[in-house]
Amino acid sequence: MKEIIPRFEFRAFAQNFGIVEKKIREYSKVELIRESHEIYILSASNNVNNIKIRDNLMDIKVLVREKECLEQWKPLMKAEFPMQVSIISDVVFPALGVKAPEFNKTVYTLPQYLKEIIKPHHDLVSVNIFKRRFVFTVNNCITELADVYINGAFIKTSSIESSEIKDIIKTRQMLRLDEYENVNYIMVIKRIIGMEPMPNGKYF
Repeated sequence: MKEIIPRFEFRAFAQNFGIVEKKIREYSKVELIRESHEIYILSASNNVNNIKIRDNLMDIKVLVREKECLEQWKPLMKAEFPMQVSIISDVVFPALGVKAPEFNKTVYTLPQYLKEIIKPHHDLVSVNIFKRRFVFTVNNCITELADVYINGAFIKTSSIESSEIKDIIKTRQMLRLDEYENVNYIMVIKRIIGMEPMPNGKYF
């Protein structure tokens, strides 16, 4: 089988992208629109494993490396609820970087997982996210504009993904996204909920 090469990603957040959005729509038409309700599980001890739940499925991606101010992520795990406690203790909690609690079940539904494991844990928090994503292709790169609600707080995001770094850099310049900070969902959510401080001179 052909090896799947993890894509590199550039992602920015803003209240309004203005000329960036105009340029994206000039270069490409919307190819796909997706809406999703997601739950991110955050830990103060973890900034390298993106842990989210969508459609009753937990998806964990790990940050492989940073290069040319881009981030490369790869899948670590996909598991469906109800979830075996062995997966929660042996995979999920190591990814969160915190000690697992005592478990009183062998299998957890999603509501049980959130109420009985995440909510009582002092080092963990669950965050509700709604995304409305508009997907384009610009310069052979998957390019996205999205409206995002983080526990009800509105923000926009734009991203460029490709396995070719040079294509992302060129596309970023074409779209004027090189004027923005590259920041992932984990960090932006933490900033918005107060788990991480805002950088000096930055809003997001």
